[in-house]
Amino acid sequence: MTRQLARGVIAVIALAGGFGTWSTWISAQGAPEHVMLRPQDIKWQPAPPVLPPGAEIAVLDGDPGKAGQSFVIRLKFPDRYRIAPHWHPTDENIAVIQGTFRLGMGDAAAETAMHTLPAGSFAKMPREVRHFATTTGETIVQIHGAGPFVINYVNPSDDPSKKTSTSK
Repeated sequence: MTRQLARGVIAVIALAGGFGTWSTWISAQGAPEHVMLRPQDIKWQPAPPVLPPGAEIAVLDGDPGKAGQSFVIRLKFPDRYRIAPHWHPTDENIAVIQGTFRLGMGDAAAETAMHTLPAGSFAKMPREVRHFATTTGETIVQIHGAGPFVINYVNPSDDPSKKTSTSK
């Protein structure tokens, strides 16, 4: 029985292209760059102006601005941070790393529509789904997906990057 199992495994590997072919394919593609970051190695910087002031961002992998490229970012928000209703042209996958992220869906921010997501939670916002968020305590979320990562506010006047210094 063991000999038959071994022959079956070898047959599957041979059908899949053999032992050497897989290594050759990986070499031809170029080895992916390894990313290993400890919390103290993460480089935080102010978030882009499309988010209200006070947020910080760290790009862990990829380029969130490039179409079709996978990316991983972290966003750090202070307590009681609010993001107005908005949507993205691509799926947004959110993991709550620290704090509490409160997430709601719809064109208008409504307290009754909020779902409380403590650290360890996950949410997926499919492309074009309108949603909004607030935080309780300093909150860090990790977002991954395929670029470009774009924030489109339901109400364009909510976009902090469109506000002049006199209207802030």
